[in-house]
Amino acid sequence: MLKVNEYFGGTVKSIALENEEGTATIGVMEAGEYEFGTATIELMTITSGSLDVLLPGETEWKTYETGETFRVEKDVKFKVKAAQQVAYYCLYI
Repeated sequence: MLKVNEYFGGTVKSIALENEEGTATIGVMEAGEYEFGTATIELMTITSGSLDVLLPGETEWKTYETGETFRVEKDVKFKVKAAQQVAYYCLYI
């Protein structure tokens, strides 16, 4: 069964799925700045737009464009900034 998630007053939405690749979400976010926490390792791929990311331990934001992936470790918080609407695919490993 698909699960719909909504965060930050509806400005971030995702649909969770499970298949042979594992558990994942496909989501979208409005322009804005957000902080997320992880319970597992996450591989996040930008599927449309671009996203500025500040990973734990880093001091500089890095921009990820359509088709690029970044890794977030388990049990940490990370920040993202979207200048416009952005879509992503997040695989939980």
